[in-house]
Amino acid sequence: MSKDLRSPFARAVGLGSAREGVAHWWAQRVTAIALLPLTVWFGAALISIAGSDHASIIHWLQSPLSTIGMVLLLIALFHHTALGLQVVIEDYIHSGIKLPLLIAMRLVCYALAVAGIVASLRITLGG
Repeated sequence: MSKDLRSPFARAVGLGSAREGVAHWWAQRVTAIALLPLTVWFGAALISIAGSDHASIIHWLQSPLSTIGMVLLLIALFHHTALGLQVVIEDYIHSGIKLPLLIAMRLVCYALAVAGIVASLRITLGG
């Protein structure tokens, strides 16, 4: 015996769940968990190279482990940022600007991720 908790208006309009909430929730949690060790690694790396000259920092980033860690950090960081900002926009923006704002936010987040990845790879590959 299941009781429908929706209002009569909601039942009449027929709007229900978009069935996307769980996937979004899981993506936020997975990126958050991925960011924990990556952020600790990056913080420790920054502390270890603090006060070094430019050449030493470039040499550090040219190591394969550092490059892989940096690329993974950038992917997880900006994907997590986009997911979080999407929730904020969807929850607090209630005008026609919502969709263009969501699109612009996604484009900016992914553009920043790509710029960081390209910069890291250029340093690593000596370009």
